Amino acid sequence: MKKTLGVMIAEYRKENGMTQAQLAEQMGVTDKAVSKWERDLSYPDISSVPKLAEILGVTVDKLMQGEKSSSPIDKKVKEITVLSLKAVSLAMGVAVTVLMILNKLDVKSGMIMLGIGIASISVCLLQDQK
Repeated sequence: MKKTLGVMIAEYRKENGMTQAQLAEQMGVTDKAVSKWERDLSYPDISSVPKLAEILGVTVDKLMQGEKSSSPIDKKVKEITVLSLKAVSLAMGVAVTVLMILNKLDVKSGMIMLGIGIASISVCLLQDQK
């Protein structure tokens, strides 16, 4: 979903731990101007957009596109989620194997456990495609 320039400014400003007043000071405008930008009531002067992007630590293209790439935290959460799902899948396979060897597993329980393992791997594969 495409985001407005104002939303992008607000998100990048917050990611950088800046207040509207701090951004305004660095841009040479008032905090009210920054507030209007973030609410899409007005826009920064076109000649000041490169400076704004620099202060926010992004390229002009990224700021103007209206789409953010995943933050490092989002990437870590995804990595941990995928790793956990792979672990669940492996655990189900090992459990079924061990319980079958010990003759402690009925068919219905084995099928459920394998189904959980397959579902976990499927979710991992879907995540890799994104």
